[in-house]
Amino acid sequence: MKKKFPQYLSAPLQVLFWDSDELCIIMMFFTIALIFGSVTWLVVVVGPWGYTHVKKKYPRGFIRHILYFAGLVKFQKYPEYYENIFIE
Repeated sequence: MKKKFPQYLSAPLQVLFWDSDELCIIMMFFTIALIFGSVTWLVVVVGPWGYTHVKKKYPRGFIRHILYFAGLVKFQKYPEYYENIFIE
């Protein structure tokens, strides 16, 4: 089985200076703060800061791989793990 391989695997999607996973965490905490209000607005700052702190300890993209192995996310335009022949 042959499949076309993406050209830039090491360049993830970025918005300003945040990676896509950090942006998702920020939006998640922002939504929680909008729903519950008051003290949860502190979580909008503390939550993403804590996530970024933990993220620096692991390789890039670890959260997406954790979600993939849990079966919650399917990678788009990436070959499956069993494919061994690639066309550039």
